[in-house]
Amino acid sequence: MLLVNNIRDNKVKVIEGLKKRNFENPSEAIDRIIETDDLRKSTQGQLDQILADGNVAARRIGQLMKEGKRKEAEEAKKATQENKAKSKELADQLKEIENDLRIQLYDIPNIPNDKVPAGVGENDNEVVMEYGDKPDLHKGAMPHWDLIVKYDIIDFELGNKITGAGFPVYKGKGARLQRAMINFFLEEALKGGYTEIQPPILINEASGLGTGQLPDKEGQMYHMTTDNLYAIPTAEVPITNIYRDVILDDGQLPVKNVGYSPCFRREAGAWGANVRGLNRLHQFDKVEIVQITYPEESYKVLDEMVQHVQSLLEKLELPYRMLNLCGGDLGFTSAQTFDMEVFSGAQKKWLEVSSISNFETYQANRLKVRYKDENGKSQLLHTLNGSALALPRILAALLENNQTEEGIVIPEVLRPYCGFDSIG
Repeated sequence: MLLVNNIRDNKVKVIEGLKKRNFENPSEAIDRIIETDDLRKSTQGQLDQILADGNVAARRIGQLMKEGKRKEAEEAKKATQENKAKSKELADQLKEIENDLRIQLYDIPNIPNDKVPAGVGENDNEVVMEYGDKPDLHKGAMPHWDLIVKYDIIDFELGNKITGAGFPVYKGKGARLQRAMINFFLEEALKGGYTEIQPPILINEASGLGTGQLPDKEGQMYHMTTDNLYAIPTAEVPITNIYRDVILDDGQLPVKNVGYSPCFRREAGAWGANVRGLNRLHQFDKVEIVQITYPEESYKVLDEMVQHVQSLLEKLELPYRMLNLCGGDLGFTSAQTFDMEVFSGAQKKWLEVSSISNFETYQANRLKVRYKDENGKSQLLHTLNGSALALPRILAALLENNQTEEGIVIPEVLRPYCGFDSIG
């Protein structure tokens, strides 16, 4: 959530940033926020004055009573009763205005960093770099949705029977390979100085609001209405919320956490040939890295997190490319995001496997995660997160790119974790 004072002080920059995101009518939205904040300030001022007058009147009544002037004291009491009624009315108005202002701010996305390119959608994303050679597969090579049937390692029909579409069942070496990747990703993060967290996979509404999934992505989340709990879309949400309403000191910064969790996306997008198999699921596994740091350090940290994800892909021997997302493709809460895509040999297409984002103060303002500056004043920190990594499309690329006529070769780095060298 943007700070109102920052909106006021940087109005032109904020509007230009929203235009970069193709936000509809940014000037009108920002003017309305400023007008609502003006009304909030005015109402707060009136309320403060009435409360101050009430304190003065209370002291005067006490003095009159001491002087034995009961009649004058009773008249003064009547006036204070009127003031109390007026102060309650103003307090109720202020609460409504503050709620209206909060809702308006929730509807405003983060302002893109200057390094974010302009653009409407994914076709306008900037390719920063490309690594590795695309695989030269043998004749008769199969896409992963045929490979998983051939080797009986993932069963979509069984998942559909148990739950529904988009909930696969991993079997045998498929399940062991999943577990191997999770352990590999976690161990690599621990080597990088991250502390492992095993978070809850259900969150309350305050947690969803804190990291910006609510209200923006409410329709994409599985909601348990009886208890008003949500299934997490990523471990980022519960891990970052550990620090909600916390003031961190030097000894705790930077925060570096990693966590594995199943992830749930109710709205998985349009279905069709381009999203077959593991390309898009309602439930999937992911290892997430989260950092919280000082504002002046956050873009250096973003680079560090990008390098961590790159190292994972290179150790898996997967060809990949890195994209700097344009304003039109940027996530609601992000100031800058780098996507990693791996090349899927049989599908002959790039598959997104990781997003690494700097949210600057956007989440921290909602969460009230802060530090004390050298003057002892509370300041907002910067939050960042990245997929390190999401499993389904990594698995799809591994199966397709490493297939031979004899079977599927497991990358060397995963063999100690899964206990086998090949599938087939």
